[in-house]
Amino acid sequence: MFTVQRYRGRIAPSPTGYLHLGHARTFWRAFERAREHDGVLVFRNEDLDSQRCRSEFVNAMFEDLRWYGIEWQEGPDVGGPFAPYAQSERRSFYLDAWNKLLREGWIYPCSCSRKELAQVVSAPHDDQDEPLYPGTCRDRRATAATPGGVNWRFRVPVGERIEFEDRRMGLQSFEAGRDFGDFVIWRRDDVPAYQLAVVVDDAAMQISEVVRGEDLLRSTARQILLQRALGVPTPDYYHCELMVDDKGVRLAKRHDALSLRTLREQGFSPEQVRATGYRNFAVNQTKL
Repeated sequence: MFTVQRYRGRIAPSPTGYLHLGHARTFWRAFERAREHDGVLVFRNEDLDSQRCRSEFVNAMFEDLRWYGIEWQEGPDVGGPFAPYAQSERRSFYLDAWNKLLREGWIYPCSCSRKELAQVVSAPHDDQDEPLYPGTCRDRRATAATPGGVNWRFRVPVGERIEFEDRRMGLQSFEAGRDFGDFVIWRRDDVPAYQLAVVVDDAAMQISEVVRGEDLLRSTARQILLQRALGVPTPDYYHCELMVDDKGVRLAKRHDALSLRTLREQGFSPEQVRATGYRNFAVNQTKL
């Protein structure tokens, strides 16, 4: 586990839409955890997806989370010792990690198309997780000098069990090759994938505890493997319960009626929103 003198947590939204109550609850818990430990909260703008990220959503993230009552000590708008705090400005960090993984034989190029994979891969475990990769390109030789043009996959140790103690949910255990397969760390459009970017950034920013939604439990197992391969510490993890709508589907940015921006415009106060039973509010907004 990560050992630092002071607790360092983070909130890491993506500016692809307005933040909703599910985001707010998770980020509020991260804020509380940092306060409970007299620690530092880092705001990281995860804006790697240039096709979906928009500047108005970046500004909205700052405004809406401050309105909600969350405070951070480091971030794109306030600076800090580990800047830049926007992923779009951190490409050199990710390239260094890609080169290390390539040199040490952890990754390989994959030219499989989505259509090809859809025809052969096992179904995802749930609608939030990627399908189990069948290993079609696993033995392909890696000779490229730059990552663009193909997907780059991390070669998982098939059969190895990855375990970690979640701060809320207790012991978690996943088997590589069964619960998840070789996963993408760099996309064919020359963009580092989520798994690699967050591992690199959490290590560089000395994050001691990651607070996020429980839909990312399986991703934690993948990231632990990346941390080992890169030789960086593993932080503690705290996975929050997800908020769902009236059909039992987890909230997404398409739930505009439950966005912080919409609630602000409707005249609700942050205190009202924070004091409301989140699950009840997600199912029936009139309960406020």
